[in-house]
Amino acid sequence: MPQAPIILFDGVCNLCNGAINWIIDRDPKQIFRFASLQSEAARQLLPSLDSLPDSVILIDEEGVHTRSTAALRIARRLGFPWSLAVLATPLPSFFRDTIYKWIARNRYSWFGRSETCRIPTPELASRFLDSKASQ
Repeated sequence: MPQAPIILFDGVCNLCNGAINWIIDRDPKQIFRFASLQSEAARQLLPSLDSLPDSVILIDEEGVHTRSTAALRIARRLGFPWSLAVLATPLPSFFRDTIYKWIARNRYSWFGRSETCRIPTPELASRFLDSKASQ
């Protein structure tokens, strides 16, 4: 398992990139590391990944988490008030994931997509596993 929690995200999705920016802004302790699902780093972390899932993926000391479970586990680590998201944990994952999948299915039409994956700023490059500064 990784030393730091790793968030894998769709690097060409504007919603996903916005979510990563949001997490970075609320992660002053720099807990998380990041990589796009399209990267070699993601392929090395999840060699059984045949196709891109419509999901954010969190890899932490307890394993691999997807969809709403990943989102809730990420929020929990961001501290108050975001950690209150754990109150949704008792909801059945089927219900949480139905909403998550609906948003994921429509993310490109609602928020658009980029032609290329996000390129981190020099200050953030060390937190991105697929940037040259983190290697």
